[in-house]
Amino acid sequence: MASAIAARVAAYADELVEIRRDLHMHPELGREEFRTTGLIRDRLAKAGLTPRLLPGTGLVCDLLPARGTGDGRGMIAFRGDIDALPVDDVKDVSYRSTVPGRAHACGHDVHTTVTLGAALVLADLAEQGLLRRPVRFVFQPAEEKLPGGALDVIKAGGLDGVEEIHAVHCDPKVEVGRVALRVGAITSACDRLIITLGGPGGHTARPHQSTDLVTALAKMAAELPAALARRIDPRSGVSIVWGRIAAGSAPNVIPQRGELDGTLRCLDIEAWRQAPDLLQELVDAIASTYGAKWELEHHRGVPPVVNDADAVAAARAVAAGMLGAANVETTEQSLGGEDFSWYLEDVPGQLTRLGVRPVGEPVYDLHQGRFDVDEAAIGIGVRLFAGLALRPHR
Repeated sequence: MASAIAARVAAYADELVEIRRDLHMHPELGREEFRTTGLIRDRLAKAGLTPRLLPGTGLVCDLLPARGTGDGRGMIAFRGDIDALPVDDVKDVSYRSTVPGRAHACGHDVHTTVTLGAALVLADLAEQGLLRRPVRFVFQPAEEKLPGGALDVIKAGGLDGVEEIHAVHCDPKVEVGRVALRVGAITSACDRLIITLGGPGGHTARPHQSTDLVTALAKMAAELPAALARRIDPRSGVSIVWGRIAAGSAPNVIPQRGELDGTLRCLDIEAWRQAPDLLQELVDAIASTYGAKWELEHHRGVPPVVNDADAVAAARAVAAGMLGAANVETTEQSLGGEDFSWYLEDVPGQLTRLGVRPVGEPVYDLHQGRFDVDEAAIGIGVRLFAGLALRPHR
């Protein structure tokens, strides 16, 4: 089976690189991926498949075994996220983004191409009677928009009938030709926090007659992360990091309003569920010390991606068979968020780290305008997905 998959992947290799570069040149933000959705739809239809558009953007497409060849197993699904990021592409390459301020700086163009390539390869093998179970290909919008387009897919019935689901995510720390796996939590929960403090304001010569708002804001920025870390099991890896602080417009005026804006990340799903009530309590305690009024906007993002042990074992076995056991490694847990976690709340599955770094090249991290991949990774991802779909019934 591995040789049959490799042969079909090789047949599509040049086209898949072209598709990835096309996507890279035309990045679209979450829930605006109309061109991307159309490109995927048209290629699936050309292959004789029948994609189903989701409300807005994105689509799903089912592939069934040839009549009489199914083995009774339920549907396996593969997710590819299709949106880009609001950053400039600064690479000097022929396929650089043509849209200012937009770039596939997280590798979603690769994820999409891998999922599309798996659909084309498996459609060919299904015609040969080699596919034994139904497969769903999920092309998901808005992964980068909290709480994530995965919820849109689930609401639209994209998980109906699915018994397991898999995805890949580009990892620039892992060399091309390798994959990295982990049982249990592989990513972090990620929420957004906006804290607004208010008071009457006044002259900096008389802070006792008003609310010393800037000091209160500074104390909130410094003390809230430490206080929360002392109220939750330290093994949960809770972390608040501020990205924006704003208050005032003159050096001798105490402002009436100030804001903190940042992210809450947590490695443990139970601690993530405890955090909202604790945050309310702690923000109130710190603000009250300075007599400041407060508002907390806690925008729940995504829980950790918790990989199922059986799904990881299946991916490890397939990857070892395709790539050799020496090219399958164990990855660390990341503090990054990933909305694939919502699917795993409903069905078992796993997220694989796909090696994309050219051998011997430096690491350019995700979400940077210089990020790029070794395109040989596309074929690796397609082989993994196809191997998972075609693995024998046990």
